[in-house]
Amino acid sequence: MGSLDLSQLQHLWWLLVSVVGALFIFLTFVQGGQGLLLTMPEDETEKTLIVNSLGKKWELTFTTLVLFGGAFFAAFPLFYATSFGGAYWVWMLILFTFVLQAVSYEYRRKQDNLLGERTYELFLFINGTVGVLLIGAAVGTFFTGSNFTLDAYNSVTWHNPGRGIEAAFSLFNLSFGVFLVFLARVLGALYLNNNIDHAPLVEKTAQAAYKNLLYALPFLLYVLLRLVTMKGYAVDPVTAQVSLVKGKYLANLLAMPVNGLGFLLIGLVLVVLGVALARFKGSRQGIWPAGLGTVLVVLAVFAIAGYNNTAFYPSKIDLQSSLTIVNASSSHYTLTAMSYIALAIPVVLVYVAYVWRLLDARKLTAADVLVKGSDEKY
Repeated sequence: MGSLDLSQLQHLWWLLVSVVGALFIFLTFVQGGQGLLLTMPEDETEKTLIVNSLGKKWELTFTTLVLFGGAFFAAFPLFYATSFGGAYWVWMLILFTFVLQAVSYEYRRKQDNLLGERTYELFLFINGTVGVLLIGAAVGTFFTGSNFTLDAYNSVTWHNPGRGIEAAFSLFNLSFGVFLVFLARVLGALYLNNNIDHAPLVEKTAQAAYKNLLYALPFLLYVLLRLVTMKGYAVDPVTAQVSLVKGKYLANLLAMPVNGLGFLLIGLVLVVLGVALARFKGSRQGIWPAGLGTVLVVLAVFAIAGYNNTAFYPSKIDLQSSLTIVNASSSHYTLTAMSYIALAIPVVLVYVAYVWRLLDARKLTAADVLVKGSDEKY
């Protein structure tokens, strides 16, 4: 690692941050499943099955979100300071929905709880919809820009009283967020289809995955169309000057045939394949191709936003305040030290896979949530 120059480390750490972000979006199948709580189950047994199935994994999503924020803070601290220091309301709302999630899983079935089960189920639904929508809107600003300026000391000034909430009022950002909501529901339905052994729910989850994929398509098409036609924030590699260039993100896609266009197309095909396997073939393994496809799509999005001399967090107020992986990164020493620590990532992934396999060694049944004294508690 010590032999890598600063530019190589910056590109490496953008990739690592992208991987964590992609894993987080895959794990929003928990939020997607929560988004189905108010419409899919027909009785309390089915509802409790869904909550307990998701309850085994909700900590993974929360932990990965924290890891994503931590990795961004360590590798690109100027982005962390600018976004979290300026657009703090959108991030506070996102974190608040995740706090609601944690409280709901803890207290939903507590005896004599103050608010009642239905209130906590509503909280889970809010986390699964509003939380994901706002995350999508925040990621959308990687392409549409935000309302900030930086002075000579990198002190941020935010030029909109919404403090980040205004991102949700951009049609592109909103469409990106809604697409992520429906994608999460697709993944949630496929996960439940794989994890629950209850015939009525297995059929419903296959149907739900198919319907939510159809709901997602118009928003996906709009995002892709805008992405290849909108102006992008290009960075001159010599002068570091930022300018608006028509077709910049299309050029990025074509300039990166593997991790750009290739990952995007293969990823979308895999998501469709996962849904088709569940809906038309009766397979209960659709979550795996769809999950891998989701990871590839998100990796492509991050590659388009940050690589090929592109400002990944552009300023609409002052183009030269825009952040790139060059001007927002940590020092060579910090990135090198973190790279050695990152060598432990494969070990962590193997451990997560092992724990996942233990948790899902036996599919969840109605008896597991109805028998008094059961280990299923959510």
